[in-house]
Amino acid sequence: MHVIGLTGGIASGKSAVAAEFASLGAPVIDADLIARELVEPGMPALAKVCQRFGHSILLENGELDRAALREIIFDDAQARHDLEAILHPLIRQTIEQRLTTLDACYCIVVIPLLAESGAWPILDRVLVVDCPEALQRQRLQQRDQVDEALAERILAAQASREERRARADDVIDNSGSREQLQSAVRQLDGQYRQACQ
Repeated sequence: MHVIGLTGGIASGKSAVAAEFASLGAPVIDADLIARELVEPGMPALAKVCQRFGHSILLENGELDRAALREIIFDDAQARHDLEAILHPLIRQTIEQRLTTLDACYCIVVIPLLAESGAWPILDRVLVVDCPEALQRQRLQQRDQVDEALAERILAAQASREERRARADDVIDNSGSREQLQSAVRQLDGQYRQACQ
């Protein structure tokens, strides 16, 4: 099975691309969804996160207050590294476990911070979803209801477009229409299936 690492900057359209691959029958493993599972109430990782950041990052129902945590980690690089040190090894481990359960020609593993997180020996190819930073900023502000200053800090904390593209075997430009995106995904799906044969 070929393992394709799907990455891109925040609000570049990774989820839309992953959904298109899934609609064509490709299994998708998403590091962000795994990260959410790992910090659900009662999970050991949430206890470690609270140990590091305090219980003020919890909502009244015991769930993680993502907005509060985001404010902290995008204001303080060390805090962000500490959070990554807690979650990233567990995310990698879970991805590797899930890959062993799949039976497919190829699968997509969505790794938002692929360019920032060192080597990924499990990947056969890297697919980058790309769009101009101005478009990312606009989408991020609309989607997450964050102000321009926080959007800037989030973008600045990530690898640059150039760094991501340097890691890419394939690039999808997501600055066009939904139809153009679907067409680009269909083309790559064909290439990936051909490579498996």
